[in-house]
Amino acid sequence: MKLYRILILLVAFTLPSCKKGFLELAPISDTNSVNFYRNAEDMLNAVNAAYASLQFNGMYNLSMYAIGETMSDNTEILDAQSGIDISQIDAFTTLSNNGIASTTWNDHYRGILACNTVIDRIGGVTMDQALKDRFVAEVKFLRGLMYFNLVRIFGDVPLVLTETTDVSSGYTYTRNPAEEVYAQIVKDLQEAKQKLPASYTGTNVGRATSGAATGMLAKVFLTQKKWAEAAAETKEIIDSKMYELLPSYADIFKISNKNNKESLFEVQYKKGGYGLGSPFNNAFAPRLAGAAVTTIGAGSGHNLPTADMDKAYEAGDLRKEASLAQGYTSGGKFVPALFVKKYLDPAPFAGGDSDNNWPVLRYADVLLMRAEALNEVGYVAGGEAFVLLNTIRKRAGLDDKTSQEIPSQAAFRLAVEQERRVELAFENHRWFDLTRTGRAIEVMNAKGFNVQPFRLLLPIPLTQIQINPDRIKQNPGY
Repeated sequence: MKLYRILILLVAFTLPSCKKGFLELAPISDTNSVNFYRNAEDMLNAVNAAYASLQFNGMYNLSMYAIGETMSDNTEILDAQSGIDISQIDAFTTLSNNGIASTTWNDHYRGILACNTVIDRIGGVTMDQALKDRFVAEVKFLRGLMYFNLVRIFGDVPLVLTETTDVSSGYTYTRNPAEEVYAQIVKDLQEAKQKLPASYTGTNVGRATSGAATGMLAKVFLTQKKWAEAAAETKEIIDSKMYELLPSYADIFKISNKNNKESLFEVQYKKGGYGLGSPFNNAFAPRLAGAAVTTIGAGSGHNLPTADMDKAYEAGDLRKEASLAQGYTSGGKFVPALFVKKYLDPAPFAGGDSDNNWPVLRYADVLLMRAEALNEVGYVAGGEAFVLLNTIRKRAGLDDKTSQEIPSQAAFRLAVEQERRVELAFENHRWFDLTRTGRAIEVMNAKGFNVQPFRLLLPIPLTQIQINPDRIKQNPGY
Protein backbone atom coordinates (compact mmCIF):
# COMPACT_ATOMS: atom_id res chain seq x y z
CA MET A 1 0.00 0.00 0.00
CA LYS A 2 1.03 3.58 -0.48
CA LEU A 3 0.73 4.01 3.28
CA TYR A 4 3.37 1.42 3.94
CA ARG A 5 5.65 2.37 1.06
CA ILE A 6 6.04 5.81 2.57
CA LEU A 7 7.76 4.28 5.60
CA ILE A 8 9.75 6.85 7.58
CA LEU A 9 9.49 9.85 5.27
CA LEU A 10 8.43 12.95 7.21
CA VAL A 11 7.06 15.93 5.34
CA ALA A 12 9.14 19.04 6.06
CA PHE A 13 9.33 22.66 5.10
CA THR A 14 11.06 25.79 6.36
CA LEU A 15 9.83 29.17 7.54
CA PRO A 16 12.95 31.27 8.05
CA SER A 17 11.22 34.30 9.56
CA CYS A 18 11.18 32.83 13.08
CA LYS A 19 13.45 30.55 15.04
CA LYS A 20 11.90 27.17 15.82
CA GLY A 21 8.41 28.55 15.38
CA PHE A 22 5.34 26.37 15.11
CA LEU A 23 5.46 26.25 11.31
CA GLU A 24 9.22 25.79 11.00
CA LEU A 25 10.33 22.30 10.03
CA ALA A 26 13.90 21.20 9.42
CA PRO A 27 14.32 18.96 6.38
CA ILE A 28 14.31 15.26 7.20
CA SER A 29 15.43 12.94 4.41
CA ASP A 30 15.24 9.20 3.96
CA THR A 31 19.00 9.02 4.40
CA ASN A 32 19.32 10.82 7.72
CA SER A 33 16.03 9.94 9.42
CA VAL A 34 17.43 6.88 11.19
CA ASN A 35 19.90 9.03 13.12
CA PHE A 36 17.75 12.12 13.29
CA TYR A 37 16.00 11.71 16.66
CA ARG A 38 18.75 12.75 19.05
CA ASN A 39 17.43 15.60 21.19
CA ALA A 40 14.43 17.78 22.03
CA GLU A 41 14.97 20.01 19.00
CA ASP A 42 14.88 17.01 16.68
CA MET A 43 11.67 15.78 18.30
CA LEU A 44 10.13 19.24 17.95
CA ASN A 45 10.72 19.04 14.22
CA ALA A 46 9.18 15.57 14.12
CA VAL A 47 6.08 16.80 15.99
CA ASN A 48 5.83 19.75 13.62
CA ALA A 49 5.94 17.31 10.71
CA ALA A 50 2.84 15.64 12.14
CA TYR A 51 1.06 19.00 12.25
CA ALA A 52 2.23 19.71 8.70
CA SER A 53 0.37 16.66 7.43
CA LEU A 54 -2.92 18.46 8.14
CA GLN A 55 -2.11 20.57 5.08
CA PHE A 56 -2.00 17.57 2.75
CA ASN A 57 -4.56 17.53 -0.06
CA GLY A 58 -5.96 14.35 1.45
CA MET A 59 -6.75 16.23 4.63
CA TYR A 60 -7.73 19.86 5.07
CA ASN A 61 -6.37 21.29 1.82
CA LEU A 62 -9.10 19.51 -0.18
CA SER A 63 -10.54 16.18 0.98
CA MET A 64 -12.22 17.31 4.17
CA TYR A 65 -14.26 20.04 2.49
CA ALA A 66 -14.95 17.83 -0.52
CA ILE A 67 -16.50 15.27 1.82
CA GLY A 68 -17.76 17.41 4.70
CA GLU A 69 -19.45 20.03 2.52
CA THR A 70 -19.73 18.93 -1.12
CA MET A 71 -21.34 15.61 -0.23
CA SER A 72 -23.96 17.53 1.75
CA ASP A 73 -26.70 19.93 0.70
CA ASN A 74 -24.48 22.91 1.57
CA THR A 75 -22.28 23.08 -1.52
CA GLU A 76 -21.97 21.71 -5.03
CA ILE A 77 -19.84 21.52 -8.17
CA LEU A 78 -21.46 23.30 -11.11
CA ASP A 79 -18.78 22.73 -13.73
CA ALA A 80 -17.25 19.33 -14.51
CA GLN A 81 -14.04 21.14 -15.40
CA SER A 82 -13.66 21.82 -11.68
CA GLY A 83 -12.59 18.18 -11.42
CA ILE A 84 -14.06 14.76 -12.13
CA ASP A 85 -13.15 13.34 -8.71
CA ILE A 86 -14.91 16.03 -6.71
CA SER A 87 -17.81 16.01 -9.19
CA GLN A 88 -18.31 12.29 -8.49
CA ILE A 89 -18.39 12.96 -4.76
CA ASP A 90 -20.91 15.75 -5.25
CA ALA A 91 -23.19 13.55 -7.37
CA PHE A 92 -22.87 10.35 -5.25
CA THR A 93 -21.30 8.51 -8.16
CA THR A 94 -17.91 7.98 -6.54
CA LEU A 95 -15.92 5.09 -8.00
CA SER A 96 -13.33 2.98 -6.21
CA ASN A 97 -10.58 4.62 -8.28
CA ASN A 98 -11.64 8.14 -7.24
CA GLY A 99 -8.56 10.27 -6.66
CA ILE A 100 -9.93 12.14 -3.66
CA ALA A 101 -10.91 8.92 -1.88
CA SER A 102 -7.44 7.52 -2.53
CA THR A 103 -5.63 10.68 -1.43
CA THR A 104 -7.78 10.90 1.71
CA TRP A 105 -6.78 7.38 2.71
CA ASN A 106 -3.10 7.78 1.86
CA ASP A 107 -2.56 11.21 3.36
CA HIS A 108 -4.30 10.41 6.63
CA TYR A 109 -2.08 7.37 7.04
CA ARG A 110 0.96 9.47 6.19
CA GLY A 111 -0.03 11.77 9.03
CA ILE A 112 -0.64 8.84 11.36
CA LEU A 113 2.81 7.51 10.48
CA ALA A 114 4.33 10.85 11.50
CA CYS A 115 2.48 10.66 14.83
CA ASN A 116 3.51 7.05 15.44
CA THR A 117 7.13 7.91 14.68
CA VAL A 118 7.17 10.50 17.46
CA ILE A 119 5.52 8.15 19.95
CA ASP A 120 7.88 5.28 19.17
CA ARG A 121 11.10 7.28 18.98
CA ILE A 122 10.77 9.83 21.79
CA GLY A 123 11.40 7.32 24.57
CA GLY A 124 15.03 7.05 23.51
CA VAL A 125 15.63 10.80 23.56
CA THR A 126 17.06 12.53 26.63
CA MET A 127 14.97 15.64 27.23
CA ASP A 128 12.75 17.36 29.78
CA GLN A 129 10.03 14.91 30.82
CA ALA A 130 7.23 17.51 30.84
CA LEU A 131 8.10 18.54 27.29
CA LYS A 132 8.32 14.91 26.25
CA ASP A 133 4.86 14.28 27.71
CA ARG A 134 3.51 17.31 25.85
CA PHE A 135 4.94 16.22 22.52
CA VAL A 136 3.38 12.77 22.89
CA ALA A 137 0.07 14.35 23.87
CA GLU A 138 0.13 16.62 20.82
CA VAL A 139 0.59 13.77 18.36
CA LYS A 140 -1.98 11.62 20.17
CA PHE A 141 -4.46 14.44 19.66
CA LEU A 142 -3.53 14.58 15.98
CA ARG A 143 -3.71 10.81 15.60
CA GLY A 144 -7.12 10.79 17.26
CA LEU A 145 -8.33 13.50 14.88
CA MET A 146 -6.99 11.66 11.84
CA TYR A 147 -8.56 8.35 12.80
CA PHE A 148 -11.83 10.13 13.57
CA ASN A 149 -11.85 11.46 10.02
CA LEU A 150 -10.99 8.05 8.56
CA VAL A 151 -13.59 6.04 10.45
CA ARG A 152 -16.36 8.50 9.58
CA ILE A 153 -15.37 8.49 5.90
CA PHE A 154 -14.54 4.80 5.29
CA GLY A 155 -15.98 2.89 8.26
CA ASP A 156 -13.69 0.01 9.31
CA VAL A 157 -10.04 0.97 8.72
CA PRO A 158 -6.63 -0.49 9.61
CA LEU A 159 -5.59 0.57 13.11
CA VAL A 160 -1.86 1.26 12.88
CA LEU A 161 -0.39 2.33 16.21
CA THR A 162 3.35 1.85 15.70
CA GLU A 163 5.87 3.24 13.24
CA THR A 164 5.96 1.20 10.04
CA THR A 165 9.59 0.68 9.10
CA ASP A 166 9.44 -1.97 6.38
CA VAL A 167 7.15 -2.82 3.52
CA SER A 168 6.37 -6.36 4.61
CA SER A 169 4.88 -5.31 7.95
CA GLY A 170 2.36 -3.19 6.07
CA TYR A 171 0.77 -6.28 4.60
CA THR A 172 -0.12 -7.63 8.04
CA TYR A 173 -2.84 -5.05 8.61
CA THR A 174 -6.50 -5.61 7.92
CA ARG A 175 -9.52 -3.38 8.50
CA ASN A 176 -10.34 -3.10 12.20
CA PRO A 177 -14.00 -2.82 13.20
CA ALA A 178 -15.13 0.80 13.62
CA GLU A 179 -15.84 0.26 17.32
CA GLU A 180 -12.18 -0.68 17.88
CA VAL A 181 -11.06 2.43 16.01
CA TYR A 182 -13.38 4.59 18.09
CA ALA A 183 -12.05 3.04 21.29
CA GLN A 184 -8.51 4.02 20.27
CA ILE A 185 -9.62 7.53 19.31
CA VAL A 186 -11.17 8.01 22.73
CA LYS A 187 -8.06 6.63 24.42
CA ASP A 188 -5.76 8.94 22.46
CA LEU A 189 -7.86 12.02 23.17
CA GLN A 190 -8.33 11.22 26.85
CA GLU A 191 -4.60 10.75 27.29
CA ALA A 192 -3.87 13.89 25.30
CA LYS A 193 -6.16 16.13 27.35
CA GLN A 194 -4.40 15.09 30.56
CA LYS A 195 -0.98 16.26 29.36
CA LEU A 196 -1.73 19.17 27.03
CA PRO A 197 -1.55 22.74 28.35
CA ALA A 198 -4.64 24.94 28.42
CA SER A 199 -2.95 27.55 26.22
CA TYR A 200 0.29 28.63 24.59
CA THR A 201 2.14 31.87 23.95
CA GLY A 202 4.32 33.21 21.17
CA THR A 203 5.15 30.94 18.25
CA ASN A 204 3.52 27.94 19.95
CA VAL A 205 0.04 29.42 19.58
CA GLY A 206 -1.99 27.10 17.36
CA ARG A 207 -0.78 23.83 18.84
CA ALA A 208 -3.25 21.38 20.33
CA THR A 209 -4.48 22.30 23.80
CA SER A 210 -6.37 20.42 26.50
CA GLY A 211 -9.47 22.29 25.35
CA ALA A 212 -8.99 21.08 21.78
CA ALA A 213 -8.69 17.47 22.97
CA THR A 214 -11.73 17.84 25.22
CA GLY A 215 -13.80 19.37 22.44
CA MET A 216 -12.80 16.68 19.96
CA LEU A 217 -13.64 14.03 22.54
CA ALA A 218 -17.09 15.59 22.92
CA LYS A 219 -17.60 15.38 19.16
CA VAL A 220 -16.54 11.73 19.15
CA PHE A 221 -18.98 10.93 21.96
CA LEU A 222 -21.74 12.81 20.14
CA THR A 223 -21.04 10.74 17.03
CA GLN A 224 -21.24 7.57 19.15
CA LYS A 225 -24.52 8.78 20.67
CA LYS A 226 -22.97 8.80 24.13
CA TRP A 227 -25.01 11.80 25.18
CA ALA A 228 -24.10 12.04 28.86
CA GLU A 229 -20.39 11.76 28.07
CA ALA A 230 -20.65 14.42 25.37
CA ALA A 231 -22.52 16.71 27.76
CA ALA A 232 -19.85 16.25 30.42
CA GLU A 233 -16.96 17.07 28.05
CA THR A 234 -18.67 20.21 26.74
CA LYS A 235 -19.46 21.35 30.29
CA GLU A 236 -15.79 21.00 31.15
CA ILE A 237 -14.90 23.35 28.30
CA ILE A 238 -17.55 25.89 29.27
CA ASP A 239 -16.55 25.79 32.93
CA SER A 240 -12.89 26.35 32.05
CA LYS A 241 -13.70 29.93 30.95
CA MET A 242 -10.93 29.62 28.37
CA TYR A 243 -13.18 30.31 25.40
CA GLU A 244 -15.92 32.72 24.42
CA LEU A 245 -18.04 33.71 21.44
CA LEU A 246 -16.66 36.71 19.61
CA PRO A 247 -19.19 39.56 19.54
CA SER A 248 -19.11 39.67 15.73
CA TYR A 249 -19.52 36.48 13.69
CA ALA A 250 -17.61 37.98 10.76
CA ASP A 251 -14.57 38.62 12.98
CA ILE A 252 -14.04 34.89 13.51
CA PHE A 253 -12.75 34.45 9.96
CA LYS A 254 -10.60 37.56 9.60
CA ILE A 255 -7.00 36.78 8.80
CA SER A 256 -5.92 39.28 11.44
CA ASN A 257 -7.89 37.31 14.03
CA LYS A 258 -6.53 33.78 13.67
CA ASN A 259 -6.50 31.56 16.77
CA ASN A 260 -8.95 33.86 18.54
CA LYS A 261 -10.86 33.28 21.79
CA GLU A 262 -13.55 31.28 19.98
CA SER A 263 -11.04 28.89 18.41
CA LEU A 264 -10.27 25.50 19.98
CA PHE A 265 -8.22 24.22 17.07
CA GLU A 266 -7.30 25.46 13.59
CA VAL A 267 -5.11 24.14 10.82
CA GLN A 268 -2.37 26.74 10.60
CA TYR A 269 -1.42 28.38 7.30
CA LYS A 270 1.07 31.10 6.43
CA LYS A 271 1.30 32.79 3.04
CA GLY A 272 4.54 34.06 1.58
CA GLY A 273 5.99 31.55 -0.84
CA TYR A 274 7.07 29.06 1.84
CA GLY A 275 4.70 26.31 0.76
CA LEU A 276 2.60 27.02 3.86
CA GLY A 277 -0.20 29.10 2.33
CA SER A 278 -3.82 28.00 2.21
CA PRO A 279 -5.53 27.26 -1.13
CA PHE A 280 -9.11 28.19 -0.23
CA ASN A 281 -9.12 31.74 -1.59
CA ASN A 282 -8.73 30.29 -5.10
CA ALA A 283 -10.38 26.92 -4.57
CA PHE A 284 -13.75 28.40 -3.58
CA ALA A 285 -13.93 31.16 -6.19
CA PRO A 286 -16.21 30.56 -9.20
CA ARG A 287 -14.14 28.99 -11.96
CA LEU A 288 -14.70 31.85 -14.44
CA ALA A 289 -14.42 34.66 -11.90
CA GLY A 290 -10.64 34.87 -11.92
CA ALA A 291 -9.02 37.79 -10.17
CA ALA A 292 -12.39 39.51 -9.70
CA VAL A 293 -12.77 37.29 -6.63
CA THR A 294 -9.31 35.89 -5.91
CA THR A 295 -7.18 39.02 -6.56
CA ILE A 296 -4.48 36.66 -7.88
CA GLY A 297 -4.96 33.49 -9.92
CA ALA A 298 -7.93 31.52 -11.19
CA GLY A 299 -10.87 30.07 -9.30
CA SER A 300 -11.45 26.32 -9.04
CA GLY A 301 -15.22 26.40 -8.61
CA HIS A 302 -15.12 24.13 -5.56
CA ASN A 303 -17.53 24.27 -2.63
CA LEU A 304 -20.04 26.60 -4.27
CA PRO A 305 -23.06 27.20 -2.00
CA THR A 306 -26.27 25.61 -3.22
CA ALA A 307 -29.47 27.57 -3.75
CA ASP A 308 -30.87 25.54 -0.86
CA MET A 309 -28.04 26.76 1.39
CA ASP A 310 -28.71 30.33 0.30
CA LYS A 311 -32.33 29.92 1.42
CA ALA A 312 -31.42 28.21 4.70
CA TYR A 313 -30.74 31.49 6.53
CA GLU A 314 -33.57 33.29 8.29
CA ALA A 315 -34.25 36.90 7.35
CA GLY A 316 -31.86 39.15 9.24
CA ASP A 317 -29.31 36.44 10.02
CA LEU A 318 -25.98 38.28 10.21
CA ARG A 319 -24.07 35.09 9.43
CA LYS A 320 -25.23 34.98 5.84
CA GLU A 321 -23.41 38.10 4.71
CA ALA A 322 -20.23 36.88 6.41
CA SER A 323 -20.46 33.39 4.95
CA LEU A 324 -21.43 33.63 1.28
CA ALA A 325 -21.57 36.10 -1.57
CA GLN A 326 -24.33 36.41 -4.17
CA GLY A 327 -21.90 37.11 -6.98
CA TYR A 328 -19.04 39.31 -8.14
CA THR A 329 -18.42 42.30 -10.40
CA SER A 330 -16.42 41.83 -13.59
CA GLY A 331 -15.99 44.36 -16.36
CA GLY A 332 -18.34 46.72 -14.56
CA LYS A 333 -21.15 44.13 -14.55
CA PHE A 334 -22.50 42.08 -11.66
CA VAL A 335 -22.28 38.33 -12.26
CA PRO A 336 -24.68 36.30 -10.08
CA ALA A 337 -22.77 33.31 -8.70
CA LEU A 338 -22.88 32.07 -5.12
CA PHE A 339 -19.49 31.51 -3.52
CA VAL A 340 -18.02 31.08 -0.03
CA LYS A 341 -16.67 34.25 1.58
CA LYS A 342 -15.30 32.89 4.87
CA TYR A 343 -11.87 32.12 3.43
CA LEU A 344 -11.21 35.10 1.18
CA ASP A 345 -7.81 36.73 1.52
CA PRO A 346 -7.83 40.38 0.38
CA ALA A 347 -4.07 40.25 -0.27
CA PRO A 348 -2.89 36.73 -1.16
CA PHE A 349 0.79 36.20 -1.88
CA ALA A 350 0.01 34.18 -5.00
CA GLY A 351 -2.63 31.88 -6.37
CA GLY A 352 -3.18 29.12 -3.82
CA ASP A 353 -0.96 30.92 -1.29
CA SER A 354 -3.22 32.72 1.20
CA ASP A 355 -3.20 33.36 4.92
CA ASN A 356 -6.50 31.84 6.04
CA ASN A 357 -6.45 29.15 8.72
CA TRP A 358 -9.03 26.35 8.65
CA PRO A 359 -11.31 26.22 11.74
CA VAL A 360 -11.55 22.58 12.85
CA LEU A 361 -13.29 23.21 16.16
CA ARG A 362 -14.66 26.36 17.73
CA TYR A 363 -16.63 27.34 20.81
CA ALA A 364 -19.94 27.83 19.02
CA ASP A 365 -19.73 24.17 17.98
CA VAL A 366 -19.14 23.21 21.62
CA LEU A 367 -22.26 25.09 22.76
CA LEU A 368 -24.41 23.49 20.08
CA MET A 369 -22.99 20.04 20.86
CA ARG A 370 -23.95 20.51 24.50
CA ALA A 371 -27.42 21.69 23.54
CA GLU A 372 -27.88 18.60 21.39
CA ALA A 373 -26.53 16.23 24.03
CA LEU A 374 -28.71 17.71 26.78
CA ASN A 375 -31.81 17.38 24.61
CA GLU A 376 -30.99 13.72 23.98
CA VAL A 377 -30.51 13.12 27.70
CA GLY A 378 -33.96 14.60 28.21
CA TYR A 379 -36.00 17.41 26.67
CA VAL A 380 -36.62 20.29 29.08
CA ALA A 381 -38.86 23.12 27.87
CA GLY A 382 -36.93 26.38 28.24
CA GLY A 383 -33.99 24.55 29.85
CA GLU A 384 -30.25 24.91 29.41
CA ALA A 385 -30.34 23.50 25.87
CA PHE A 386 -32.63 26.39 24.88
CA VAL A 387 -30.29 28.90 26.55
CA LEU A 388 -27.32 27.54 24.59
CA LEU A 389 -29.21 27.51 21.30
CA ASN A 390 -30.39 31.07 21.84
CA THR A 391 -26.93 32.27 22.80
CA ILE A 392 -25.80 31.31 19.31
CA ARG A 393 -28.85 32.89 17.71
CA LYS A 394 -28.46 36.14 19.64
CA ARG A 395 -25.05 36.83 18.12
CA ALA A 396 -26.57 36.18 14.69
CA GLY A 397 -29.14 38.92 15.35
CA LEU A 398 -32.06 36.49 15.63
CA ASP A 399 -34.87 36.16 18.13
CA ASP A 400 -34.85 33.46 20.77
CA LYS A 401 -36.56 30.16 20.12
CA THR A 402 -39.18 29.26 22.72
CA SER A 403 -40.68 25.99 23.87
CA GLN A 404 -43.88 27.01 22.11
CA GLU A 405 -41.96 26.98 18.82
CA ILE A 406 -39.94 23.89 19.78
CA PRO A 407 -42.37 21.84 21.86
CA SER A 408 -40.65 18.43 21.88
CA GLN A 409 -37.38 16.54 21.83
CA ALA A 410 -37.85 15.70 18.15
CA ALA A 411 -38.52 19.33 17.29
CA PHE A 412 -35.41 20.42 19.18
CA ARG A 413 -33.32 17.94 17.22
CA LEU A 414 -34.36 19.64 14.00
CA ALA A 415 -33.82 23.09 15.48
CA VAL A 416 -30.25 22.36 16.55
CA GLU A 417 -29.57 20.65 13.20
CA GLN A 418 -30.68 23.80 11.41
CA GLU A 419 -28.65 26.04 13.73
CA ARG A 420 -25.55 23.94 13.21
CA ARG A 421 -26.02 24.17 9.45
CA VAL A 422 -25.99 27.97 9.29
CA GLU A 423 -23.58 28.58 12.18
CA LEU A 424 -20.96 26.11 10.96
CA ALA A 425 -21.58 26.43 7.23
CA PHE A 426 -18.57 25.60 5.03
CA GLU A 427 -16.50 24.32 7.98
CA ASN A 428 -16.77 20.57 7.15
CA HIS A 429 -19.50 19.64 9.63
CA ARG A 430 -22.71 19.29 7.63
CA TRP A 431 -22.22 15.88 5.99
CA PHE A 432 -20.93 14.35 9.22
CA ASP A 433 -23.87 15.85 11.13
CA LEU A 434 -26.32 14.30 8.69
CA THR A 435 -24.70 10.87 8.79
CA ARG A 436 -24.26 10.65 12.56
CA THR A 437 -27.91 11.58 13.13
CA GLY A 438 -29.13 9.13 10.50
CA ARG A 439 -30.67 11.95 8.49
CA ALA A 440 -28.43 12.00 5.41
CA ILE A 441 -30.57 9.87 3.09
CA GLU A 442 -33.83 11.53 4.09
CA VAL A 443 -32.47 15.07 3.75
CA MET A 444 -30.52 14.56 0.54
CA ASN A 445 -33.16 12.52 -1.28
CA ALA A 446 -35.82 15.08 -0.39
CA LYS A 447 -33.67 17.58 -2.30
CA GLY A 448 -33.48 15.60 -5.52
CA PHE A 449 -30.64 13.15 -4.93
CA ASN A 450 -30.82 9.37 -5.01
CA VAL A 451 -28.50 8.42 -2.18
CA GLN A 452 -28.25 4.69 -1.59
CA PRO A 453 -27.32 3.57 1.95
CA PHE A 454 -23.92 2.25 0.88
CA ARG A 455 -22.99 5.74 -0.37
CA LEU A 456 -22.83 7.03 3.21
CA LEU A 457 -19.26 5.72 3.23
CA LEU A 458 -16.66 6.26 0.53
CA PRO A 459 -15.16 3.26 -1.24
CA ILE A 460 -11.88 1.82 -0.03
CA PRO A 461 -9.38 2.95 -2.69
CA LEU A 462 -9.03 0.29 -5.36
CA THR A 463 -5.22 0.44 -5.18
CA GLN A 464 -5.32 -0.63 -1.53
CA ILE A 465 -7.42 -3.69 -2.38
CA GLN A 466 -5.32 -4.64 -5.40
CA ILE A 467 -2.08 -4.53 -3.43
CA ASN A 468 -3.44 -6.42 -0.41
CA PRO A 469 -6.59 -8.30 -1.56
CA ASP A 470 -6.43 -10.97 1.13
CA ARG A 471 -6.78 -8.49 3.97
CA ILE A 472 -8.35 -5.30 2.61
CA LYS A 473 -11.92 -5.80 1.37
CA GLN A 474 -14.19 -3.27 -0.32
CA ASN A 475 -17.14 -1.57 1.36
CA PRO A 476 -20.43 -3.18 0.30
CA GLY A 477 -22.04 -1.68 -2.81
CA TYR A 478 -18.85 -0.58 -4.58
